[in-house]
Amino acid sequence: MAAPLVMTQEQLEQENIEITRRYKEMLKNTYVTLSDDDKKLIRKAFDLAVEAHKDQRRKTGEPYIYHPIAVAKIVADEIGLGATSIAAALMHDVVEDTDYTIEDIEKLFGKKIAKIIDGLTKISVLNKQDVSIQSENYKKLLLTLSEDVRVILIKIADRLHNMRTLESMREDKQLKIASETIFIYAPLAHRMGLYNIKSELEDLSLKYTKPEEYYAIERKLTETKEDRAKYIKDFIKSLKEKLDEEGLDFEIKGRSKSINSIYRKMVKQGIPFEEVYDLFAIRIIYRSDRKNEKFLAWKIYSMVTDIYIPNPKRMRDWITHPKSTGYESLHVTVMGPEARWIEVQIRSERMDEVAEMGIAAHYKYKENYNEEDTKVDEWIHQVREMLEQEDTKDAIEFMDSFQFNLYSKEIYVFTPKGDLHSLPKGASSLDFAYAIHTNVGDRCLGAKVNGKLYPLSYKLQSGDQVEIITSSQQKPKIEWLEYAITSKARSKIKASLNSDKRKVADEGKEILMRKLRHLKVDFSEQTVNQLQQFFKLNSSQDLFYNVAIGVIDNNELRKYVDNNTGFTGLFNRFRKSTFSSSPSKPKPQEIVDKTKLDSLVFGNDEERLNYEMATCCSPIPGDKVYGFITVSKGIKVHKVDCPNSVSLQANYAYRIIKAKWIDSSQQEFKALIVLEGLDRPGMVSDITLVVSKNNALNMHSINLSEEAGVFNGKITLSVKNKSQLEEVMKELEKIEGIQTVKRTYKN
Repeated sequence: MAAPLVMTQEQLEQENIEITRRYKEMLKNTYVTLSDDDKKLIRKAFDLAVEAHKDQRRKTGEPYIYHPIAVAKIVADEIGLGATSIAAALMHDVVEDTDYTIEDIEKLFGKKIAKIIDGLTKISVLNKQDVSIQSENYKKLLLTLSEDVRVILIKIADRLHNMRTLESMREDKQLKIASETIFIYAPLAHRMGLYNIKSELEDLSLKYTKPEEYYAIERKLTETKEDRAKYIKDFIKSLKEKLDEEGLDFEIKGRSKSINSIYRKMVKQGIPFEEVYDLFAIRIIYRSDRKNEKFLAWKIYSMVTDIYIPNPKRMRDWITHPKSTGYESLHVTVMGPEARWIEVQIRSERMDEVAEMGIAAHYKYKENYNEEDTKVDEWIHQVREMLEQEDTKDAIEFMDSFQFNLYSKEIYVFTPKGDLHSLPKGASSLDFAYAIHTNVGDRCLGAKVNGKLYPLSYKLQSGDQVEIITSSQQKPKIEWLEYAITSKARSKIKASLNSDKRKVADEGKEILMRKLRHLKVDFSEQTVNQLQQFFKLNSSQDLFYNVAIGVIDNNELRKYVDNNTGFTGLFNRFRKSTFSSSPSKPKPQEIVDKTKLDSLVFGNDEERLNYEMATCCSPIPGDKVYGFITVSKGIKVHKVDCPNSVSLQANYAYRIIKAKWIDSSQQEFKALIVLEGLDRPGMVSDITLVVSKNNALNMHSINLSEEAGVFNGKITLSVKNKSQLEEVMKELEKIEGIQTVKRTYKN
């Protein structure tokens, strides 16, 4: 947050009027109907937030309270939560950024709101520590998220507003936040059924991680907007007439696909924008009571396919079997005019509301709602189970598995009795066994799929009927991990396999603590993470286990200490130089002759350092690049649009440094000159005149002090080479009263 500004009374009054306007706007279109008590609760939270944040400002210079109001508006309108969540959103930064404590919040608002704010505060504190996704702390963050579904939803709203205002941040922060958003928050929004928010988060992330691609697609969408509007109008005309004939109450909408989804299709299929055929979709939303919803959906489907030829491979029925997020809709792709494929989505008003508002609408329409029974709470329970398993300390694999479970497409499989189970696409019969029960999974030998015997590695298809064959003699095997893809199956298999290993690892942990103490190295999470990286191990448990069995002995630990000193020095040096400076306004883009770019410099001080080009993207002079500090191979230079960039930015942002191509013949170097002499009127003016005469020089600072008629001075200059420096020093020596001019290397 920026420092407080000095403002006139009139400016303060105008800001107060604007704050009040935004507050009223936030309450105007709440998804949930608010009672008088609800409004009192929200007003009380608003008053406390305004008071708590009164002296704080955002990096844009705006009053900080604009942010919590905006987050509360997203919570109220776009996610559709009630008074408790709106109040918590208004106060989500109060405990972290002001003198209020969780105890204060609990006294004023009760345990429920205090618990939500406590969860949000823990997440913010962890994020401010530049948490790597590949660290134990990030799992703590996810554990906090899973304490209450409202913590997840308010955090998604907070992230959405931050992404909408990201232009005020430094470029390195933009990349970190955007990469983290695409890696974790967009998938979370998807899992919560918030498809509009998920799409916006993905688009905004693309805007900062691949700006050229984003703006190119945006420009082409704008250019083709009129053609699309005309095409949609022509497509809808005959469809509308047929639906009107049946007396249906409906509306038809046309919408463009998101920029990110178009970009993904272009990359996946290797085609230009002009060859992406399904740039938009048609949505038919009909009004119906619950009893006739399915009947009308299929009736409309029949009418659509009477007019336009359907693509049987692109039919999706999420009405008969809704997605685990609660999403219901019929999707059919048909051949429209001019031989163009068009996706048509058919859904009731209720289904559309669930699709737009996600979990909030799902709760609203669920009769006799019981938190324990919802699919979302079941998923959150699985997340907690994953996080609390000791054997999930392999953070990289854990995050891959976590993201897979957020984004994966679903298949539907039946038990011999006809019960339906939802599994991620690509799941094996082993995954199905663990989905039924842990004991069934641990003891399974094979599976009968549609009456035929198959191995546990068999990949299931939607509609399969599966019977699991078990034996009391069977135990989980290490090779099972090769074809189990669900987090539940993998965590249970590992838990069984690692029970003995864990006991040995516990002993190894104690041994390692003693050995490190002897080497005068602190035992900490950072040290454990560095040891894992140094010895190329997947988890802290593997590290402790290898210490216990003697694979990592005293000699190996000494090698780590020797090597780590160099890495830590480099890491800390650039963490400070690259990220500690205050944000500045974007500079006008300079016109650079790329043919003369032949050298790289790093960090804010543009230092020359040894580096290697990354083979994954092979940068050439002139490419937009950044440096990545590796553990053992120094700096690797990657292109900004390298395929690995999002993963590196999200997982290791704290090890990324600025890199810039320069023309080495034009590079400037800082030089410090010390002056001594007899003081006289006009001395400073004469010194600055000598420097300013040379247009090629840039003076960063001048500092003169005088005592008893004798002066000492220091000037910091940027020079291109030594001869230029010597020339200006000769000119300074000619000034009346100056006795010595020397170059020094100490401030």
